[in-house]
Amino acid sequence: MELWPGGPEYSGEGAFPVTTDSVLLAAFARVKPGEAVLELGCGAGLISLLLKLREPGIRLCAVELSAAAAAAARANFAANGLEASVTCGDLRDAASLPAANSCALCVCNPPYFALGSGRAAGDAQRAAARSEAGCSFDDVCRAAARSLRQGGRFAFVHRSERLAAVFAALAARRLEPKRLRFVQHSAASAPGLFLCEATLMGGPGLRVEPPLALYGEDGAPGAEMRAIYHMEG
Repeated sequence: MELWPGGPEYSGEGAFPVTTDSVLLAAFARVKPGEAVLELGCGAGLISLLLKLREPGIRLCAVELSAAAAAAARANFAANGLEASVTCGDLRDAASLPAANSCALCVCNPPYFALGSGRAAGDAQRAAARSEAGCSFDDVCRAAARSLRQGGRFAFVHRSERLAAVFAALAARRLEPKRLRFVQHSAASAPGLFLCEATLMGGPGLRVEPPLALYGEDGAPGAEMRAIYHMEG
């Protein structure tokens, strides 16, 4: 299918379905020409694909545990004539990661729920994507910190109620939060998600950006949501 009319081809077969949080993360992450970019737990490659479309000059690699999802990611890049290296492996294993200190940007949409919390997923694949039973946020931070060069950026999305635990995990891996943006359904809603960018061995100083309200009071997608999703009008 096309991600939007006239947009890139994308198939999520064998992977977690397209979600708003992944699309928002791809729009939030800062990417520069020529940078080495790593996605941890890429699924079918949606975030990486969107980043590559935004900045074709990046050098992109991705790691995914599921063989079916990794194959779908490779197929998605090929279908759009884009180059990327996709490794089927465990991000907790250094052998599956690029060389240490080699990346300028790392992105990840990690499992949200601590072991024993959150709603039960309908199948094993969804459970692995949603729950930290197999991969904790600290595991993700460790992989990001190993892969990033000093000053490199780690951009991710997470649930608002986990903010304190997430910031503690970042600090343990010398990842300093630098940008924070809450995401809410509407201006009157409490945030359900947050987007964050941390810097490896960065100095203190956090910029809290204006919240992103996805929908207006009339229930229609807001202007920023429409722009992110390439909606007409």
